[in-house]
Amino acid sequence: MSLPASVADFLNRAVGTTTWTCSPVGGGCIANVLCVKSPDGRFLLKYGFGEVSATFAAEAEGLQALREADSGMTIPAVLGREVGAPGAPGCLLLEWIDEGRKTAVFWERLGFGLAALHGATSDRYGWQSANFIGKSVQLNEHRKSWRSFFLDMRLLPQVDRARRTGRWASEWDGLFDGFCRNLEQLLPERPEASLVHGDLWSGNVLSSRREEAVLIDPAVYYGHREVDLAMASLFGGFDRHFFDIYRETWPLEPGFEERAEMYNLYHLVNHLNLFGHGYASSVATVMKRFA
Repeated sequence: MSLPASVADFLNRAVGTTTWTCSPVGGGCIANVLCVKSPDGRFLLKYGFGEVSATFAAEAEGLQALREADSGMTIPAVLGREVGAPGAPGCLLLEWIDEGRKTAVFWERLGFGLAALHGATSDRYGWQSANFIGKSVQLNEHRKSWRSFFLDMRLLPQVDRARRTGRWASEWDGLFDGFCRNLEQLLPERPEASLVHGDLWSGNVLSSRREEAVLIDPAVYYGHREVDLAMASLFGGFDRHFFDIYRETWPLEPGFEERAEMYNLYHLVNHLNLFGHGYASSVATVMKRFA
């Protein structure tokens, strides 16, 4: 298939040969995603313009952080990255992972691996820079208070964005005020600040051919470890065995189910902003539950 000239030039340099072919890979909804085949093997290429290109640096940084956590899970290596010139696409080249079935062995490894990942900790919440969750900017200014971080860096930016774009119903204002009051009562002030994937839905978790747990497309930061488990429970796709193994490895405090709903309001408002009013009823339901 034909590629923009600057992308082809990037591949020539990053792969080390001009003898390569590429074909589209399904599943990507933000960047152009391709499988690149060369005499030295296969690679995963992402490229895109403008705001898509802007996400690649944060993705590369997040993948490197997950690799350095040494959790026992497989994290694709970053093999090359290029910021596009004005009007030209940016590129990200990653290690190719052959996918396999999500077996019981895989779910067990994911449970152990996620608990190990969360064992990488910091003395404060946040990250050294803003990054992205999907196409949305995710603010990460450091805080010593988890409640303050979750409200100021997660919920309020998404709610403010929904208000600006007309996707926030005015009758939700009172509900949100009540939700925030309960948030102050129900969320812990200083849980351990764990390294979290940040966007742990089923599409960002793969099984390799060797039944290894593979994480992709992170939105990393240091936060309450329950946010990953909450996201995993939001849209489904995770086997019960995974949750059981995680809880056996690192038990959760009582009240997790309630806190998970509160944490997932962030993702629901983000989806409202990204995909529209189909998520409005879910946003309203969660706020009513805690208002």
